[in-house]
Amino acid sequence: MAWLDEAGHRLISEAVTDAEAQTSGEIVTVLADRSDGYTDVALLWAAGAAFTMMSIFAAFPLPFLQLWDRLIGGWGHEWTTGELASMVIGLGLVTFLVVMLLQQWEPLKFALVPGPTRTARVHAQAVRQFKVGAQARTTGHTGVLIYLSMREHRAEIIADESIAAKVPAEVWGEAMGDMLAEIRKGCVAEGLSVGIRDVGFVLAEHFPRGSEDVNELPDRLIEV
Repeated sequence: MAWLDEAGHRLISEAVTDAEAQTSGEIVTVLADRSDGYTDVALLWAAGAAFTMMSIFAAFPLPFLQLWDRLIGGWGHEWTTGELASMVIGLGLVTFLVVMLLQQWEPLKFALVPGPTRTARVHAQAVRQFKVGAQARTTGHTGVLIYLSMREHRAEIIADESIAAKVPAEVWGEAMGDMLAEIRKGCVAEGLSVGIRDVGFVLAEHFPRGSEDVNELPDRLIEV
């Protein structure tokens, strides 16, 4: 889905242009709907639920068997080993399918993804985007990626090697804080613009713009 309209894209492009007017650094912005599909996490939840339900049946079979007899209108009978095994397998399969189906509702699916997993997946995707869009693509290796992943509520700022050698990673914390403060209000374009501005200030301090500097990377926002 598109998170920003044309005005939002224009605001971010202008922010990048303004920030790069004072520095030889290049700022790339990427806005992602999500950083991963988390199918493996959904499968783990479904498998865990199925195993749990099968274990509960194994420990307390009588309530399940009585419920089954009432549902089918039976008189009750002696369950064979094969019938019990079939009941366990069927119960596990139904539970697995129900949990997978429930996770098709994305708010629930993302709510079930552990925070550390979200952070790791966002970071991995940000690194991939950086390698494609910014790393070593400037003459002085002075590219910075600002990556925002909306579904995970996570953001990353990744700098090229020349910048990382001079600017510690924690320096980007202020830019990250200012950016997320606006985004939490629902102002995505404004938040990214603030982050771009702060990154530009840091770059201008360490990598001032030279007289022969040229724009090597696009200023536009990339939505993925």
